[in-house]
Amino acid sequence: MKRAAETAGAWPFEEARKLVERLKRHPKAEVLFETGYGPSGLPHIGTFGEVARTTMVRHAFHVLTEDKVKTRLLCFSDDMDGMRKIPENVPDRAALEPYLQMPLTAVPNPFGGDYPSFGDHNNAMLRRFLDTFGFDYEFASATDYYKSGKLDAVLLRVAQRYEAIMQVMLPTLGEERQATYSPFLPISPVSGRVLYVPLKAVDAAAGTITFTDEDGVDKTVPVTGGRVKLQWKPDFGARWAALGVDFEMFGKDHQTNAPIYDRICDILDGMAPEHFVYELFLDENGQKISKSKGNGLTIDEWLTYASPESLALYMFQSPRSAKKLHFDVIPKAVDEYFNFLARYPSQDWKNRLGNPVWHIHSGNPPEIDMPVSFTMLLNLASASNTEDESVLWGFLNRHVPGVSAATHPKLAELVGYAVKYFHDFVKPNKVFRAPDEIERAALQQLDAALAALPEGAGGDDIQSALYDVARPIPRYQDLKAKGATPERPGVSVEWFNTLYQVLLGLARGPRFGSFVAIYGVAETRELIRKALAGELAA
Repeated sequence: MKRAAETAGAWPFEEARKLVERLKRHPKAEVLFETGYGPSGLPHIGTFGEVARTTMVRHAFHVLTEDKVKTRLLCFSDDMDGMRKIPENVPDRAALEPYLQMPLTAVPNPFGGDYPSFGDHNNAMLRRFLDTFGFDYEFASATDYYKSGKLDAVLLRVAQRYEAIMQVMLPTLGEERQATYSPFLPISPVSGRVLYVPLKAVDAAAGTITFTDEDGVDKTVPVTGGRVKLQWKPDFGARWAALGVDFEMFGKDHQTNAPIYDRICDILDGMAPEHFVYELFLDENGQKISKSKGNGLTIDEWLTYASPESLALYMFQSPRSAKKLHFDVIPKAVDEYFNFLARYPSQDWKNRLGNPVWHIHSGNPPEIDMPVSFTMLLNLASASNTEDESVLWGFLNRHVPGVSAATHPKLAELVGYAVKYFHDFVKPNKVFRAPDEIERAALQQLDAALAALPEGAGGDDIQSALYDVARPIPRYQDLKAKGATPERPGVSVEWFNTLYQVLLGLARGPRFGSFVAIYGVAETRELIRKALAGELAA
């Protein structure tokens, strides 16, 4: 496997090979992977994506080094950041107004419960999911690291090399900001707020800074012990230097700042980690997902309608391409996961190492028999207009006799997800349209063709009948299809779109012959009757 891994084209192997080369240049006993989390709002899927993707790179690294190098994954929460604005998705926004600019771990928890602060609550939500998924990681809190002294040595080094860091930072700032900028943000002894104020003095020998506090009095405080925190750009580089981070990925919005992080890390006697820059997730309107806005999907929302594996697949695919992250991407992700899983056993090692399920399951994908697709289940629910799982099992037993929740537990999960997804997203958006005259004639011919099929006809026979009905109709002919001739044209997708829109009230659907085989020929003919009678569109 190692030989195949050395040339594997999947992006986790590309990143892992960079780490192998780094280790050759700079040997060390342990390689540290890090992910960052800003707990200013409830964690969203993008946060999970960093951990999932980093885990994939970490596993690829273990394969390349044959588990001879120890690794750790540190999930670092920037929970000492000041709350700059009140998130839109908290229960009582007004109650948080007095705590603006306070460290997130000093802001009361608006959700109540066992967690003392807003930061603690959001950290716990992230850890809960990461634990549920089974990630191997260590959680780190910036508040803990600052207050416990774990960052003291690098903070003193920042004071000693203050001017060098300022020379990096000042050219990146506007003239007004240059006049007040400092890499140190003092925590006010009076109010407890994170202060963005100019410094009056930096005493490297004493390890202190002097500034004017909110009460107008000059204060001198040590840079150690949690009395200050670093601005976010210096914080990146300082943390890398302090912890010896070897790999960290971040979103494209950080890309222009990466050279700044690297330079500061170098100034502080560290070696910048290997980077992986991923594209940002977008909501249904094409806007960047924001934790404070609460747009896009939360972790819990995805898991209401689909499995963690489908989410991991979505993270694996095309990480350098911007992708919409909304409810309508879920069915495709579910079906693609099971398609990749089905192909895995018959693949050679080269293709296995490029198969997403190898990376999702850390090299050990399960064997799962999935007789139908998630899209098929949604269309069965839509055609029968049911939210009753037993109705779907009835259709499935017609297709696969003896199938049950006991014999196919993963299928049982999918049935449960399907009825929830149907209720929340399919049913409210079903829009049947009435057929026009050409479509009415085609549906009448389809009804006759279905009636003429032998009992027990399979999906392929039904699909052939669908083609035979559409092929003579000019509207549905496709002369550009592979193997098409004027005498025997192909059938365009418009024919199947007609069936989805008129009979199911949906924009798209599964292979229609397979759908009819499971749903039933008689039941499909009843849909046609209702469509021709105007009952569906009504």
